[in-house]
Amino acid sequence: MAAPKGKYAWTATVGEKGQIVIPKQARDIFDIKAGDTLLLLGDEKHGIAIPPKGTFSHVFDEVFNKKDGE
Repeated sequence: MAAPKGKYAWTATVGEKGQIVIPKQARDIFDIKAGDTLLLLGDEKHGIAIPPKGTFSHVFDEVFNKKDGE
């Protein structure tokens, strides 16, 4: 069964320290580089999601770049 365009699925193994290795194809597609910080979102019913870099950057900019009194 072929995946729909732009949809992917990979597996990763959790090591003893709780670390996972993101598959190379996924790192390449999503431009994930060594030293990048990733946001993990969790929901006990639906699982863990790792949104693409920059997904929430506008929210962080708005919250953290406000001047006093704004």
